[in-house]
Amino acid sequence: MNYSLEDFSIQKAQPDQIGVALNLLKVAALSLKSREINQWSYWLEPPQERLEWLSQGFENGEVYFINAPKQTIAMYRLMEVDLKYWGKQPDPAFYLHSLIVHPDFKGNQLGAQIIERIYGMARVAGKKFLRLDCNASNLKLGTYYQQLGFKKVGFIQMELSKNVLFERLVS
Repeated sequence: MNYSLEDFSIQKAQPDQIGVALNLLKVAALSLKSREINQWSYWLEPPQERLEWLSQGFENGEVYFINAPKQTIAMYRLMEVDLKYWGKQPDPAFYLHSLIVHPDFKGNQLGAQIIERIYGMARVAGKKFLRLDCNASNLKLGTYYQQLGFKKVGFIQMELSKNVLFERLVS
């Protein structure tokens, strides 16, 4: 079946819905693992640091769910400051993390549609950049982001992975 982002509702996640996010993260980790992609395996048994990072996103109102009538089919975290991955930056930006589309809904370009929606929000909000990152070992995802207009601008070594930093100029 073909889906469009307009077929779903987008809602800010509530603090008591962290279990929904953990479930989506686990589903994504299993899907990646089944394709022999070494990314997010820590979400199968999340360490305290990752749980705290996710919990902080809920506390700050940065987590969003994309919902079908009976199922959450995607999620993302949208931040205005990201000191952990990007450090202090002079230009205003949105920072996108944890973009997940449930495997049952893959192949409909929902991820690209979500990114384009956030890009439009960044333009309206007067942001100069939309930034995101991915595990450096996931070359296919890096190529995907480049096809969506993002440029590779650096690397960062995190506790659990080496990540590529990408940004897209908002015009």
